[in-house]
Amino acid sequence: MPSSFNVESADGYERLMGRWSRRLAPLLIDFAGLADGDRVLDVGCGTGSLAFALAERPSLREIAAIDYSPIFVEAAKRRNTDPRITIQQADACALPFEDNRFDRAMSLLVLHFVPEAGKAVSEMRRVVRPDGVVAATVWDHYGGMSGMRMMWDTVVMLDENALPLRRRYCFQPMMRPGEMKQSFIAAGLADVEETSLLIRMEYTSFADYWDPIAAGEGPLGKYVAGLEPTKRKAADAALRAAYEAGEPDGPRSFASVAWACRGRVPEGG
Repeated sequence: MPSSFNVESADGYERLMGRWSRRLAPLLIDFAGLADGDRVLDVGCGTGSLAFALAERPSLREIAAIDYSPIFVEAAKRRNTDPRITIQQADACALPFEDNRFDRAMSLLVLHFVPEAGKAVSEMRRVVRPDGVVAATVWDHYGGMSGMRMMWDTVVMLDENALPLRRRYCFQPMMRPGEMKQSFIAAGLADVEETSLLIRMEYTSFADYWDPIAAGEGPLGKYVAGLEPTKRKAADAALRAAYEAGEPDGPRSFASVAWACRGRVPEGG
């Protein structure tokens, strides 16, 4: 299974996560670094957050993007107006590019949905030239996603069937401290560095926060969509109470932290 992410629609994903991945993309780009004339690969492009952020740099020569989901590929292609960008459906664990093809390969919020995440890192290393850079970021679901953890911690109080789902959510691949760094080292990358990147997820209301999940997007959305009506009503009410926290409905802001890792392809390797 090349991806464990539940995709219902590109528009639904945009409301759930795309708007926040666009905030995170420039931080990953700054962390990975760029040079004039670079050829860059975006692994797991989704609806295009990273690819289109890269396209804001006029000095880049080429931006190639792949995603396993045909829904995402179609949506990103519709949005694309930059001739430097090419987008295709492909597996992160079997990249359709020759060795040493790119100067940099980046992956934004993807590796934790790849069951063989280490293989994907090795593939990114393979297609990057010696002295080029591989960089990736994933959300810290356990310790860094206060808004999303609030959802999971609330639903498990109502339904014990959500307990294994919460565990899976909190400890997806690459999410434990140092895990991504060790994977980069194991793939043969040098000068590996792991750090944290911070954005804030800001919602205008409870509906803005909850509706994308309630519509069935992502792992929690898939769980909620399968609830029988009584439990679903209880979940809606409990999540509203958690979001409002005793205050009137309205804007809320949640700190959201991602792990980020980068490494250099060694010379001669």
